[in-house]
Amino acid sequence: MSLSQALAPLVDLVFPPRCPLCGEGIAAQTGLCSRCWSELAIPGEPSCATCSRPFADGVGEGSVCAPCLAEPPRHDGIAAATLYNDVSRKLVLSLKHGNRISLAPMMAGLMLPKLPFMDDSWLIAPVPLHRWRLWKRGYNQSAELAREIGKATKASHCVDLLERRKATPSLGGLGRSARKRVLTGAIGLNPRRKAVVKGAKVVLVDDVRTSGATSDACVSALKRAGAGKVVIACFARVLDEALDLT
Repeated sequence: MSLSQALAPLVDLVFPPRCPLCGEGIAAQTGLCSRCWSELAIPGEPSCATCSRPFADGVGEGSVCAPCLAEPPRHDGIAAATLYNDVSRKLVLSLKHGNRISLAPMMAGLMLPKLPFMDDSWLIAPVPLHRWRLWKRGYNQSAELAREIGKATKASHCVDLLERRKATPSLGGLGRSARKRVLTGAIGLNPRRKAVVKGAKVVLVDDVRTSGATSDACVSALKRAGAGKVVIACFARVLDEALDLT
């Protein structure tokens, strides 16, 4: 029994477990109440064979969505634990800006079932933060999720596989070409990790995938460096049109 397990009853006595979203009493320190759990939107099947975008019923297995047909992605799949709605948004913001690092194990646990089987030939790497933003926030929320996924698998967690070489503004409200311009030269492979990434299978971890511009820049950097396969893993994925299918 670990120290944390041994101290759990005392912690529960002093700090009764409560849902981190609504405050309702729950059975354990990690988790949500039944109402908040039920409001999470979990992407299901059928889905795009390339990016896992949910389809309406009746679409055949192996079908590819229109965006992937129009522009085949460089990544090798997207594993999203939830679709971005009010509940997943609150969790993402609590982890990202609310210093609620304790949410990472639960959120990573929801991501695990969507991921491929990972043995020790896989690398897990987070989307990087610029050093100034990391200094200001104190942690990289994507790295916290990646660390928890690493604990639950045999894959190696490589927190510095990628580096953010220049600070970039928020991409919200920018068009596709503007996002690409902002991210040009912003993300690259850590030179010390060249040997590690060559031919590697990589799970790229992010908290939320919105336009996909940042994670796609990371995928491009990894593929240029010789990565054999890159799967994007995120806790929440913004696909408003798919919420009606859940």
